[in-house]
Amino acid sequence: MQPHIRLNTSMTRAKYALLPGDPGRVDRIARFLDKAEILGQNREFRAARGWYQGVEIVVLSTGIGGPSTAIAIEELRQVGVNTLIRIGSCGALQDSLALGDVIIAHGAVADDGASKTYAPASYPACADPYLTATLIQQAKQMNISAVCGLVRSHDSFYTDREAELDAEWSARGVLGADMETAALMVVGALRGLRTASLLNVVVAHSGCLESSINHYVQQETLCQQGEERQISLALQAIYFDSLQGEQ
Repeated sequence: MQPHIRLNTSMTRAKYALLPGDPGRVDRIARFLDKAEILGQNREFRAARGWYQGVEIVVLSTGIGGPSTAIAIEELRQVGVNTLIRIGSCGALQDSLALGDVIIAHGAVADDGASKTYAPASYPACADPYLTATLIQQAKQMNISAVCGLVRSHDSFYTDREAELDAEWSARGVLGADMETAALMVVGALRGLRTASLLNVVVAHSGCLESSINHYVQQETLCQQGEERQISLALQAIYFDSLQGEQ
């Protein structure tokens, strides 16, 4: 039994995991799965499992930030998971992105502490290229408008320089900001896991952080639709990936 996520191989033998940050999102993802069941919750780690098109998938919330995300990844690896897709939210850093838009992150600026604990800041935080390509391909097949690019992972919403930092990274072409993607990619790469990150825009570039997140928590329509699109996209990509593995 893993000490934090409270899972073992008798509870799930899934090779695929979906990783929302919010424990409440686990139940919403589970509604997309067949034979879904909640496996339990310890601290921020709420777990479920189910099947999509015959593929077993475990869903585990990571909580907020890199440290708890790293714990989730390490312990999922111990129970046999080798492919992880983040189902997260982010703030936009470009005016072209609207609420509910989906970002496929092919890499991240590692401005978080967890990533630097595992490797120097110069170590690239990159998604698995084949898994990312599958997400891009399936988005086209499903007519989901998704933007692929870089995001920035950081450790605080409320630093005094937050607006300045957002402007700097926006000018460098970074699409959005979250708190978990870099840790997912760095830890995953170091542990030989395949990772990808799908982010739903819940704060517009010119929007108010507090107001936007409150609206998202209340499941405002645009953000809710974006979440549903990213879940559907991740599940279809997993199914397609599983077929490739059988060949």
